[in-house]
Amino acid sequence: MSEDAVVRQRALVVDDDPTMRLLERAALEGIGLEVAEAADGEEAARRFSEVAPDIVLLDVMLPGCDGFSVLERIRALQAGEMVPILMVTSLDDTASIRRAYSAGATGFVAKPINWDLLGHHVRYVLRASTAFTGLARSERRNRALLEAMPDLMARIRADGVLMECTSPRGMGDLHPERFVGRRIATLLGRNGARKFLVHLAAALRTGLVQVFEHSLAVGGGTRHYEVRIVASGSDESVTIVRDITERRQAEEQIVRLAYFDHLTELPNRMLFHDRLSQALSRAQRTRSRVGVLFNDLDQFKLINDTLGHSVGDELLKAVAERLVHLLRRTDSVGRGEEPETDMTLARLGGDEFIVLAESLRSADDASTVATRILQAFSRPFTVGSREIFVTASIGIALSPHDGESAEELIKNADAAMYVAKDQGRNTFRFFDRSMNARARQRLSLENQLRHALERSELELFYQPQLDIRSGRVSGAEALLRWRHPELGLVPPMDFIPMAEETGLIVPIGEWVLRAACAQAADWEAAGFSGMRIAVNLSRCQLRERGLADLVDRIIREAGVAPAQMQLEITESAVMRDPDLAVSIMQEVRERGVQLAIDDFGTGYSSLSHLKRFPIDALKIDRSFIQDIPKDRDSMAIARAIAAMGGSLDLTVIAEGIETEGQLAFVREHGCDEAQGYLFSRPVPVAEMSAFFARHRCGA
Repeated sequence: MSEDAVVRQRALVVDDDPTMRLLERAALEGIGLEVAEAADGEEAARRFSEVAPDIVLLDVMLPGCDGFSVLERIRALQAGEMVPILMVTSLDDTASIRRAYSAGATGFVAKPINWDLLGHHVRYVLRASTAFTGLARSERRNRALLEAMPDLMARIRADGVLMECTSPRGMGDLHPERFVGRRIATLLGRNGARKFLVHLAAALRTGLVQVFEHSLAVGGGTRHYEVRIVASGSDESVTIVRDITERRQAEEQIVRLAYFDHLTELPNRMLFHDRLSQALSRAQRTRSRVGVLFNDLDQFKLINDTLGHSVGDELLKAVAERLVHLLRRTDSVGRGEEPETDMTLARLGGDEFIVLAESLRSADDASTVATRILQAFSRPFTVGSREIFVTASIGIALSPHDGESAEELIKNADAAMYVAKDQGRNTFRFFDRSMNARARQRLSLENQLRHALERSELELFYQPQLDIRSGRVSGAEALLRWRHPELGLVPPMDFIPMAEETGLIVPIGEWVLRAACAQAADWEAAGFSGMRIAVNLSRCQLRERGLADLVDRIIREAGVAPAQMQLEITESAVMRDPDLAVSIMQEVRERGVQLAIDDFGTGYSSLSHLKRFPIDALKIDRSFIQDIPKDRDSMAIARAIAAMGGSLDLTVIAEGIETEGQLAFVREHGCDEAQGYLFSRPVPVAEMSAFFARHRCGA
């Protein structure tokens, strides 16, 4: 013990004799201790709490109560448990000594006191106390650390007997301390014990730490443990067991996030790619076929746009559930003509689902699976209180003919799916090599369409509309054309659906409206007054809440009368969300702009719906005009639509008039205006201006 340490230590001297206290103080101060005094038991207990001494010299004979009672009182205090206490006494009988040690005395100082030896005795006791206190603190610290650790620590013999273990809080309902003295099999079970003993033998033989994981059924669930075995002798080990259940659950969650779609819980693109690669390796060894069926929901964007993304998400989950059920029934069953094959369904993202079919015997097996998928879409999906009908387009690619890698098969199945969409949707197509060229052409066209506006490649053609009774031109319909610098005029059906799918139709639609209004102002200035210009609105524009304000601003900037402009809206676009459409149409009509329902008869409207629409005109679709007068059904439908429009006091416009007979029929049955090749094809502005001039001159 260093001198510095002695200086800082304190002693408490308890004796009723002032002379003894004085002599003891002198002896203790002589070895560097600070000394406090007490004359009786009550004062001793109080001074002990105040001073917190490192050693106590306690006289046995005290007034009021003896030193033994004071000793017991000090030992009862938390701070007095470890302090060395020397009893100062002249008593030498065995009974007194036994009582002193029972009460907690550290030792004795006999009277008469040898003052030269007292200092050495006290120093020795203090050194021993300091060492003991350090050991006790270390033991408490180590025990606290062990108790705080979530790990179980045990000594286990080479024969598997559990000799000793801690009982940490982290083990939950395991309670391993109950198994002390028993073989490890009673805790881990036969299989777990066999695994443990193998690793234990390896640890004892090699001296290397052995680590393995084991799972146990605990408290109605399954817990996962990491077991670490360290040899601590030739026939004994220290085994550390850590509960890793939460870590395992976190790892599983990470795997799910990495490899599974969060919405449908199906495998995602990454996991599908991995499984497809494995399937191709197996197919190469067994010389079998693998099929990839790329499924894309038809017009799913409209459902998101009209009903909301939450409804769209619920629909995707319903589609996933139905496909899972379908493929489970098909999976390895081999009933009748069904393919006996293993299936994996995944969601690639958005509305794209993909199926991996292994061990296909022929292309017919893939056709059967695709047909069953399409049949599954023939029934409506229930989302909340709604029934939603949706179809799918499917592209099929087969290994090894259509590709030998996962990337190639997925890409080619995707290309075949786009062909299925282009050919009418709700069908499937097998990949062939020509599709890649079409896919590249489509992608190139889409990229070029994005720049068509800024490069001034878009223009408007016009087709006149004539008053059937007077023969005068009542207006013209503006029709969008794309004059590609290399391809020439691109057919509208080749780029307008693409513009709608990509969202480009909104800025393009705004450009069309501006260009048409500007042209109406030019014709008005040229003397062709009163001409009404009809502009088609896309279904995307009809969902824009700011449409009325946009139309009003463009018309005012062009300086034309609102009544000169007529917006044509297809019946199917209105019926996607009638309530929203009617609200926006009403706002537009309040600005003085005319509205017409285009392609009437091809959608879902009835007279009850038609009464709600704030419209001025009704256009009979060309599909009902082209077979007049040969087809009686077409004639009946055209008559009914004309009568319906007339009863609602709407202007009825017949599209697609190509013959005098068709013109006579629509005139006879109450149509007000006509439009079609009989009068003029859609033509550029200059030709339309010339048509206006000629027709007016001949009127």
